[in-house]
Amino acid sequence: MNIFRPSACSAWCRIALMLGAITFSAANAHAEPIRGGGSTFAAPIIHLWSRDYEAMRTDGGDFTSPDWQVDYEPVGSLAGVMRLNQPETDFAATDTPLPAEELKKRGLVQFPIVMGGIVVVANLDNVGAGTLRLSGPVLADIYLGKVTRWSDPTIKALNPDLTLPDAAIEVLHREDGSGSTFTFTSFLSKVSPEWAGKLGAGTLVKWPLGRGEKGTGGLASLTAATKNSIAYLEYGQVLRLGLPFAALQNQSGAFVRPSPETFKAGLETVAWDGATGFSADTTNPAGEKVYPMAVVTYAVVPKNRGEERINRVLDLFRLAFSRGGDEASALGYIPVSPALASQIEAYWTANLGPVGN
Repeated sequence: MNIFRPSACSAWCRIALMLGAITFSAANAHAEPIRGGGSTFAAPIIHLWSRDYEAMRTDGGDFTSPDWQVDYEPVGSLAGVMRLNQPETDFAATDTPLPAEELKKRGLVQFPIVMGGIVVVANLDNVGAGTLRLSGPVLADIYLGKVTRWSDPTIKALNPDLTLPDAAIEVLHREDGSGSTFTFTSFLSKVSPEWAGKLGAGTLVKWPLGRGEKGTGGLASLTAATKNSIAYLEYGQVLRLGLPFAALQNQSGAFVRPSPETFKAGLETVAWDGATGFSADTTNPAGEKVYPMAVVTYAVVPKNRGEERINRVLDLFRLAFSRGGDEASALGYIPVSPALASQIEAYWTANLGPVGN
């Protein structure tokens, strides 16, 4: 007797399809994206790299999976690092490097992923990009509330050929925990003893005056909408919005316009050391052609996330180092050099063992 009657066959097929569906659903229930958060400075390029990562994993096919995706939230450097306490977070991106002692204590690895610069924007009528000159001490006095008008003699002395308005300076700043704020206040602390003594450097500071906004994008929008304002912003975003930036006086006394070349001039003085988590001081270095506020964005990865999760994060940044440099440059960033990328991969092997391979 033939037991594989049509009715029986259709029943078995239905069971097989149901089992297949259950298996597929179970697999997808455990599939999770790479989860990261932090720096708003680096958010535009991280989002592009995330798209590239998914495209690479799909390899031209139509099917995708959640674990081939990256869920990155630009919540600010401080908030990103705080999220590392949440077990679902795979990495943080921060523009403020964690000290080696903290990395060791918390079981973290840290490495650069992209670089760039923080620029000062002055939204003044009839003042083009790079024409306004500011020194570090005058900039500190503006944010301390000691220089309050664009017609102040200290600003005029730096800009004898510019016609500046007799208008109040609208001081703007980040109100969330920001690596951009850390870079800006680190620079001010080096050039102004008063700033160093009263406020110092940090991702959050108690601003003496001014209006705050969350995120690089939020502060950029507020600056664009506020005449006679001053703010500090990520270079690429300033270019994309067409905001007028200032030339800053560097340690050598030269007034230097921000550009990838002038950021690189300062970053080339850094001696990268994996023993410190590649922590670098990027503000106010010596050099005639140096713009004094470069910045480095770091990825911080917990060692206890398991081999599969850590390797996916490392694969994301391997792709960024090998193929994402042109995209970074197009957005106004400075990509990690091949030599530094090799140093970072050696650091992964030394600190993560076979997981980093």
